[in-house]
Amino acid sequence: MPAKYFICPNGKSVPIKSCLNSCHLNERCMFVPTLRAVAKSLERGLTQSTVTVLIAGTRETFLKKTVDYAVNPQDVLYALHGSAAHTINENHTEGNMLSEIRLKDDITSGKFDLYGEILDKTTGVLGDIKVTSSYKIMKALGMYKVDVPTNEIYKSGLKKGQIKYRKEWRHDGIKGIMDWAIQLNYYRILLQKQGLEVTRIVIQAMCRDNSLRIAKERGVEKPIYLIPINFISDRWITRYMEHKADALSKAFQTGILPPPCKPKERWHDRKCLSYCQVATHCPYADKLNRTNSFALQEAS
Repeated sequence: MPAKYFICPNGKSVPIKSCLNSCHLNERCMFVPTLRAVAKSLERGLTQSTVTVLIAGTRETFLKKTVDYAVNPQDVLYALHGSAAHTINENHTEGNMLSEIRLKDDITSGKFDLYGEILDKTTGVLGDIKVTSSYKIMKALGMYKVDVPTNEIYKSGLKKGQIKYRKEWRHDGIKGIMDWAIQLNYYRILLQKQGLEVTRIVIQAMCRDNSLRIAKERGVEKPIYLIPINFISDRWITRYMEHKADALSKAFQTGILPPPCKPKERWHDRKCLSYCQVATHCPYADKLNRTNSFALQEAS
């Protein structure tokens, strides 16, 4: 089921329909059309679990389908940015291109963004549009900083006599973001099942915080990057998706809460603490948040 509640700026949850009818505060947090668009983005109307749904943690997906949960509309505006970017491209696909077509097989379904001569006259290019953070782009580009010793030493203070270091960027080349690679490779498999050859996979990553200083500090200096994605074994990808689909299906059939999401799926707990929309319904996230709150209180 989709989210049932909006979280207001005062922290209280109100039914989405009630919010759209009238504001419970003195002033709205955003325009009514924007709130309506956010509400619509939460309701996809798909009965079969999609590729992107299966890639997420099984427990997270199970809870989103079985409990009434609340979202802060401010936190999901990025989804509207992504939809707008997709619409802009979809309206300009004249020529040997296909766009926004949903394909399915016995396991799942997925809607690819672009396919065909989307870069030049090379055929069979599968493209995906991402509106994402400078942090994820930095990771995808294989960029990181290292400490490099200088010829100077500290002449005073606690570090007196120690060597001074400076930060330098290193580039290890393009690094595949695993969830992106799995998603796009399964789209490739779905296309190939339709007799459409895929010769290349490329993501057009649009940086949503490009204008902020933090992006520059991460070495992300352009608003758009083209990031190639390597092919992954068809057998491995298929077995992975079958496993995820089977685990989710069994959870729905039994009504038993699946195990906690894998460490990478929950971003090594960062998602549980700050970003998961169903964290309040998850025993693992609840314990994690209570432990974190206690630690912060002790520190203060």
